[in-house]
Amino acid sequence: MTVISNVKQSIATLKGIEAQLSTLALNSQDEDAQMTFHEMMLVIEEIEKDLQQRKVQIELEEPQYKNS
Repeated sequence: MTVISNVKQSIATLKGIEAQLSTLALNSQDEDAQMTFHEMMLVIEEIEKDLQQRKVQIELEEPQYKNS
């Protein structure tokens, strides 16, 4: 598996985690739990953005990965 494939897979996994945390935040009855889930969702979102930037950087440095 190439580096770009790993990065793309990681981004997809993070999106899934983000969606699960959002669902947990919405469905939780406990306000503290809601806040915790929401905060963790924001952390995951930041990590996802960082990986998206890294993906773009890899594609610019290694043109063969542009459409893979």
